[in-house]
Amino acid sequence: MADLIRLQKYFSDCGILSRRAAEAEILAGKVTVNGTRASLGDRVDPDIDLVEYKGKPVKPRQSKPYLYLMLHKPRGYVSTAKDEKGRKSVIDLTKGVGSRVYPVGRLDMDSEGLLLMTDDGAFANHLTHPRHEIPKIYHVTLSTEPTAEQLSALSAPMELDGYRLQPVEIKRLTPNKLEMTLYEGRNRQIRRMCESADLKVTRLCRIAIGKIKLEPLPLGRWRHLTEEEVLYLFPQKENHHGSEN
Repeated sequence: MADLIRLQKYFSDCGILSRRAAEAEILAGKVTVNGTRASLGDRVDPDIDLVEYKGKPVKPRQSKPYLYLMLHKPRGYVSTAKDEKGRKSVIDLTKGVGSRVYPVGRLDMDSEGLLLMTDDGAFANHLTHPRHEIPKIYHVTLSTEPTAEQLSALSAPMELDGYRLQPVEIKRLTPNKLEMTLYEGRNRQIRRMCESADLKVTRLCRIAIGKIKLEPLPLGRWRHLTEEEVLYLFPQKENHHGSEN
C-alpha cells in the first residue's frame, strides 16, 4: 500500500494542475475520490483510489522526466492554465512541449518577460514558497521621469494590504526606466508600488530570476532549462520525490 498523499499534491505529481489550482478546483466541487465529492485536506492512495476531475480519471504520472521551461511571455497573455474570460494564455504558447505544463508564479496580462513553466509540482511549490529568496529582476518603464523624492519613496519601507514589503533594490537605467529587484512577489507589486509614488508604469518586463537570464530568448518562444539551471533554482531536486512534508 502506498503512502497517503494530499489530494492537491497528487494533482501536481500527475502534472495536471499546480497545488494552488488543484485546491481551487477541489473547493469548486470539480474533484471526486471514489465517486464522492472531495474536500480540501483529503488524502489518497494513488495505487487504490480513483480520483476524477470533471468526470475524467486523473491517472498517476508515467515514468518520464519532468519538464522545466523558460518562456518569454508577451503582453496580452494571462499566466493561468485556464481563463474563464477566454483570453490568450501562456499555455497556448507551450502546446508542443509533450506534456501539460503550468506557470510557476505569475506575470500579469500587461507584463512580459521571463516566466518559468513546469509539470513538477515540487519544483513549483519550492519557487512560490514565501521563504524562497532568489531575486526577480525587472525593467520598469515609466510615463514620466521620476523625481528624487519618488525614487526615495519606492526605496523606503512600504506596506501593501497591511503587509510590510521586503526592501526593493532600485537602479535608474535611463531618465524614465528603472531596474527593480524583488525578493518576493506580491500581487501586482511593482505597479502598485509605483502608483503609491504617483508614477505610471507603461512597460514591465521580468529580465531575470537570479542568474537565470531571459535574453536572448525571442518573444513568445520557450526553451528547456539546463540541468544546471534547474539545480540552481531547486537544489533539492535529487531528493524531492520522497515523502510529503
